Amino acid sequence: APPLAAGEADLVLLGCWTDNAGRTPAEMKAWVAGIAERGERPRQLAVFGTGETQWGQEYYCGAVHRLIRYFRSDYPPLEIEQMPHGERHAEAIDAWTDTVLAHYWSNSDADHRRHHA
Repeated sequence: APPLAAGEADLVLLGCWTDNAGRTPAEMKAWVAGIAERGERPRQLAVFGTGETQWGQEYYCGAVHRLIRYFRSDYPPLEIEQMPHGERHAEAIDAWTDTVLAHYWSNSDADHRRHHA
């Protein structure tokens, strides 16, 4: 089966690492450009990703913040230092997932695209 179009998904969870100086990686930029060219826009989108504070707080998870601004997401981001590992990150991921789903369910009742006359 072909992949689901971003505009047809009820909720998109978008994960991205941050490249040098807080930039969005080329692979993610290509994906975003591809859906834009096809006229797709996710109905609802939450972003998670990684970054490294050793390069400066202003660059930390820069790709996450750029994607949130681009897609105008009102979901809270999940930011992880370097890569997830251990119980602390597992708990943070669980809590973020619960928050995202609660936010989704609170928004889905008001989503006019889901209801047809």
